[in-house]
Order: sequence, then C-alpha cells, then structure tokens
Amino acid sequence: MSQLAAAGVPPTSVRKSSLWREMRRNWVAYVYISPFFILFAIFGAFPIFYSFVLSFQQWNGISAPQWIGFENYARLLQDRLFWLAMWNTIFIGVIAHIPILGGAMVLAFIINSAAVRFKHFYRSAYFLPVVTSPVAVSLVFSTLYGVRFGLINWLLTTLGFQPIDWWGGSGEWIKPAIIILFIWRWLGWNMIIYLAGLQGINPELYEVAAIDGANLRQVFFKITLPLMRPIILFTLVLSTVGAMTLFDEPYMLVGVTGGTNNAGLTIAMYLYDRGFKFAHFGYASAMAYVVSAIIVFVSVLNIRFFGRSNTEA
Repeated sequence: MSQLAAAGVPPTSVRKSSLWREMRRNWVAYVYISPFFILFAIFGAFPIFYSFVLSFQQWNGISAPQWIGFENYARLLQDRLFWLAMWNTIFIGVIAHIPILGGAMVLAFIINSAAVRFKHFYRSAYFLPVVTSPVAVSLVFSTLYGVRFGLINWLLTTLGFQPIDWWGGSGEWIKPAIIILFIWRWLGWNMIIYLAGLQGINPELYEVAAIDGANLRQVFFKITLPLMRPIILFTLVLSTVGAMTLFDEPYMLVGVTGGTNNAGLTIAMYLYDRGFKFAHFGYASAMAYVVSAIIVFVSVLNIRFFGRSNTEA
C-alpha cells in the first residue's frame, strides 16, 4: 500500500482494486446471497423509489402518469379528513401505548421475580393475542361490543349501568373500543421484549442492592429502569411505527370509513381508501411519505431522549 502510494497511485484506486479482487475471489458466496438482493431490489427498493416519484404525479393506475409537482402535498394541507385521520391515529396511539408500555414493564418485572411460579405459562398466555389472527380477534371483540347482545353491555346492565352504544351516537365510544382491543393485543408483545431485557441484567446487582437494604421501589427505579433504557427505546420506536400504521383492528371493527363521524379513521385506513378505493395513487404516495417523515421525526426524538448513556442522563 505504501509502495503504491509512493508510486503516485491514489488510495481510492487501491481500495477499489482490492475490493474487486476480494469480490472475484469470493464470487460463489455472492452468487448464493444474490437472490435476496435481487428480490429486495424488485419488491422493496423499487416500490419505495417509485412511490416517491409517484407522489409528484397524478395517476389512476390505468392512464399515463401526469407530473403535477407538489400539488399532492399542498392538497394534504387542506384535506380535512387527512388531519382528522392523523388526529385519530395519534390519539389512539398515545392513549393506548401509555398502559401498554407501562403495564408491560410492570408485568415483566413481576414475572421475572424469583417468587413467581409457572413463568412459562404466563409468557404464553400474554403472548397468545399477538399470534392470533387480527380478523379473528376483531370478530370476537365485535361480538363483545354488541349493543343488544354483547357481553360487555350485559355485564353493565347486570351491575345497574346503562348499556353503551359503541358504534352509534356521535362516535365517542369508537376510539375507546379500538384502544381496548389494541391494548389487549399488544401488551404481551412488549412484555416479552421487556422480560428478555430484564433477564439480561446481572442478578448480582440485585443481590448487592438487597444487601445494602434497597427496597423494591429503589431497585426498580435505580437499577432496572436505567439498565432497560435501550430496550425501552426499542419498544418506543416499534410503538411509533405500529401506531402510525394502525389498520387491521379499526378496519375490522368500523370499516374503512372509520364509523360514525369518521371517529375510528386512522391514517393507514385513509391512505388505503384514497389509493385503492378511489385510485388516487399519487395522492396516497404523498400521504405515505408524510407519514414516513413523521415516523422518522418521532423516532429521532425518542433516540435523542432515551438514547443517551446513563452518565449523560
């Protein structure tokens, strides 16, 4: 390398030559891994790139695309349903993930305790909703939310309360219905992640804390939470993506329009409605990139806040 540099050969040329020789020497390995990259380029990278180009065009899927510049993005600013769907998505996501993440951490801490027996049973029981079909789950909850014959209203009337019209009225009960289903479905997923993180903490730390006389509250806030910060960050990023792409549960409960007064309309449902029902593919693509930008922005904020080391906190 030094001899080539002394001879006047640029370092970049040396690196490229070395990289090319290494690729030729390991060409068999590249052949074996090439199917993944080919499939990803066709079904992953190309749709992402073309969707970005399409966001500046007007296209109905049949005729030739027409370039319209930033009109799709300007239209989003004036779209009442877009902002309503954005508000519904943020409201459902924030309200649902507070008990999901908090409850998952508490449950994981309890199950990780040495005093708890049948840990494998609890893990399976809490994780079961995640592997259950969203369609089956939504149908079961639709039955539970039945106005006349639903189990929840039967319990309320038995206890002397008025039954709840989950889907009627002004639609004020649609969001709570979706939030309850969302919590039930994803609480176990986050609990399993937190449990895996807790099991990675050195038990000697807890033994030393017990010798020093630390109580359960001090152990949780002084040892567990600081060491669980990377795991919390991971679940926050996943929760942001999951909340902004919420589709299955509200779609099965209230349909693509979001029910009464569009109270259950999420941004993913509205994107699907514009793109595949009305064939406004350019507008839907612009909406998708706005949602992606919001996800990236919120994820960066989470990383900035929770990604600091313990010494910086």
